Amino acid sequence: MPRRTATMLASTLMLIALLCAGVFLPVPYAEMSPGPTVDTLGDHDGEPVLHIEGRKTYPTDGHLNMTTVRVTSADYRMNLVEAVYGWLAHDNKVVPHETLYPDGKTEEESTQENAEEFSQSQESAKVAALKALDVPVKSWVIVATVVKGSPAEGKLHAGDVIKSVDGSAVRKPADVAELVTKHKPGDDVAFTIVPAKEQAAAEKENRTPTRTEKVTITTTTSDDAGDKRAIVGIAAGTDHTFPFSIDIKLADVGGPSAGLMFALGIYDKLTPGSLTGGAFVAGTGTIDDTGKVGPIGGIEMKTVGARAKGAQYFLTPADNCAAAAEDTPEGLTLIKVNTIDDALGAMKDLGSGDTADLPKCTTS
Repeated sequence: MPRRTATMLASTLMLIALLCAGVFLPVPYAEMSPGPTVDTLGDHDGEPVLHIEGRKTYPTDGHLNMTTVRVTSADYRMNLVEAVYGWLAHDNKVVPHETLYPDGKTEEESTQENAEEFSQSQESAKVAALKALDVPVKSWVIVATVVKGSPAEGKLHAGDVIKSVDGSAVRKPADVAELVTKHKPGDDVAFTIVPAKEQAAAEKENRTPTRTEKVTITTTTSDDAGDKRAIVGIAAGTDHTFPFSIDIKLADVGGPSAGLMFALGIYDKLTPGSLTGGAFVAGTGTIDDTGKVGPIGGIEMKTVGARAKGAQYFLTPADNCAAAAEDTPEGLTLIKVNTIDDALGAMKDLGSGDTADLPKCTTS
C-alpha cells in the first residue's frame, strides 16, 4: 500500500476512533421522563391507596390521579448520543445532572430526602383535607431533625415537643428560629420540651403529657457563608394528632408533589357524592397545613403521563401554569389552583357540568 494511502487511512481511522470516543464519553446531564400515575381513590398493588378507619366514608367514582416523574439515577452518566436523543425526544427532558442531584448528592441521600418529603406531604394533606371539612386537628411544634455535631446533639432529639424558648411560647416552627437568633453566638438558650417518649406515651394513652424538661444549649455560629446568626443545630417541624386513622399506602414514590391529590382523595372519601362527577382528573402540587398549593418540578412530564393514562383535566399549581400551558397534550384541560379551596371549587364545577368558568392555565 502506498505510504500516502496508508497515512490517510490511518488518519481516517484515528478520526473515527476519536469521534466514537467523543460520542460515547459521559456528559454531565440527567434525564426526566413521564412516570407512573396512580388513582388516590383506588387501589395500588392490591391495597387501597387511602385507608380510613374510625370515620364514615362514602363511595367515589371518577379518578383523582397523582402523577410522577422518572429520573436517571445519581450514579448513571449519560453519553452524548443519549443526551442528544433525549433533547430531541418530545416526552423527555435532559437537564444538568446537578439540577437533580445538587452538591454531589448520592442516590441514597436523594432517596432519603424524597422519602422524608413524601411523608411530610402526607401529613400536610391530611391536615389540609380535615381543615377543609372543619374537622379539628391537634398540632404542636417538634424537633424535626438534629444536626450531627451541633450544640443540640444529645440534648434535643427528633420528636421532642418544643413548648417554649426562653420562656416564650412556641406556636409555629418559625417561632423557634426567631427566638434563637435573638441571641448572639455563645449565648445560652433555654428550651422547655416534652420528651419524645413522653409525648408518644401520652398519645397512646389518650392523655395530656405531664412531664416537661428544661434544656439549656449554648449557641454557635451558622456555617452558612457570611451568616453570623446564632444557631443550636435543629430544624423545627409540626406534628399532629388526628381524630381518626388515615393511612396512605404508596410504595416507591418520593417527594412532596402528591400532597394536593392526596388531600382531595381524603376529602372525597369523607364526603357524600362524587367530587369529580365521574371525570378523570389528575394533578400535582405540594400542599401545606393551611391548604396552600405550591409548585413542583417536571410539570411537562406529568401532564404527558396523565394524558397518556386517560386524564381529561389536570390540576396545576398556579406557579407551574405558564410552563405547562406552553405544550399541553391534546385533549387535556389545565386547571389553575392556588389552594385546596380552588381545587374543590373546580371539582364542584366539574361535578355540575359547568366547565365554562374553570380557571384555566395560560402561557402568560
